[in-house]
Amino acid sequence: MKVLLNLIPPGACKTLNSSAIYANNEVNLAEVDIYGFDYDYTLALYSNALNTMIYNTARNFLIEHFKYPEGIRKYEYIPNFAARGLHYDIQKGLLMKIDAFHYIQPGTVYRGLSPVPDEEVLQLFGGTYHVPLQQDSGFYGKGPKVKQFMDIFSIPEMTLLAVANDFFITNDIEYDPVHLFKDVSEAIGMVHLKGYMYKWVMQDLDKFILRGEETEAVLHRLVSQGKKLFLITNSPFSFVDKGMTHMVGKDWRDFFDVVIVQADKPHFFTDCIKPFRRLDGNGDLRWEKIKSLDKGQIYKQGNLFDFLRLTGWRGSSVLYFGDHLYSDLADLMLRHGWRTAAIVPELEQETKVVSTGRYALNLTWLQALTGLLERLQTHRDLDSKQVFQEWQKEREELRVMTKNLFNPQFGSIFRTCHNPTYFSRRLCRFSDIYMASLSCLLNYDPSYTFYPRRTPLQHEAPLWMDQLCTGCMKTPFLEEMSHIR
Repeated sequence: MKVLLNLIPPGACKTLNSSAIYANNEVNLAEVDIYGFDYDYTLALYSNALNTMIYNTARNFLIEHFKYPEGIRKYEYIPNFAARGLHYDIQKGLLMKIDAFHYIQPGTVYRGLSPVPDEEVLQLFGGTYHVPLQQDSGFYGKGPKVKQFMDIFSIPEMTLLAVANDFFITNDIEYDPVHLFKDVSEAIGMVHLKGYMYKWVMQDLDKFILRGEETEAVLHRLVSQGKKLFLITNSPFSFVDKGMTHMVGKDWRDFFDVVIVQADKPHFFTDCIKPFRRLDGNGDLRWEKIKSLDKGQIYKQGNLFDFLRLTGWRGSSVLYFGDHLYSDLADLMLRHGWRTAAIVPELEQETKVVSTGRYALNLTWLQALTGLLERLQTHRDLDSKQVFQEWQKEREELRVMTKNLFNPQFGSIFRTCHNPTYFSRRLCRFSDIYMASLSCLLNYDPSYTFYPRRTPLQHEAPLWMDQLCTGCMKTPFLEEMSHIR
């Protein structure tokens, strides 16, 4: 079977392109007349230096404002420790990866900076890897006992939680994980509420904002095609104005038909009470009632229901881009029928890994070995059982090797072994299309139709392509199983 792996054509694993746009649902751009955008991590992509600054400042808040031990200061930011989409058990102080079926992936549970053995995980969760729905994170990723970290800004928060837990554990200091979670959340919140992040970015735009010329190219192209554009962001106008001027120029507002700042998403999409207020040229609030949303003006707060009433922009003629699956996309798709596009910067690195020969070889052999295990389990003699156990061990080793290619702690943000992650499930549910950055649009014609690939359901395909490559059947022969019955 291993010899047969050599039949895979060389370069077959290099077909993925990080500049491609991937479709969960069919989208015809010719039917899209209005393009909407979030700002942070959508129009503006940030360098990893920003995560380091957020972490360092929140760590200092934890020590100086919340009076945590000075020893925590020795922990520097660990860039590649956490990954987006992880869950955090607030009461147990555990960071972990959960799949689409609410099962914890073995080997991806961390207490502090140390992995928790699988046997201990089973004890902690009552003899199962399953996290019950009522405990899991709610619709917006915030459950009573478990929180899911869904946005890119949450990576420094996960890292700070891990190092603070690690400090208390390694120094044998008694603490309450619930209090720690609350304090770290508030420390991270202070970085944003006190405006530190905005100040850092505005003081050094070249250091923190990446690929601004690509954002300008996308906006130019859409406007030249006669499309209407709008911006809905939670960030303040002064911050957005500085960044957009840096990327696009001082006349950046000419690209947009409507600009809304400090929108308070996701409440913007569900609340029908907060009215729009106009800002003057200095960014100060005006007092007149808003009867129309005019080009060239800046509006604050408001709600989607007034937005729809004043613009008349509805349904699948609108395509909105954002990085946060809950705050940016979920309500728009489920309640209002807008087309949605997720910006997933991690795709760039993940597609590089998937495109390597090592990954292709590991994955194909993993699939082939799984098929062999399916066939072998029908044999009950002692020799077959021994081989079966050896192959199971090899399969587990392959799973770990494949996981480590992405992130040694948590693996890919899209997969837990065979299953999609909880993050992937939400990505497929709340986005019609997804891409690494907004600039991916430049690779497609304005009338292009994105077609999702038809993936066989389990009952639809007795032979899958990877089994065809290795000569391995997906399901055991029924006649071989007849003696079991």
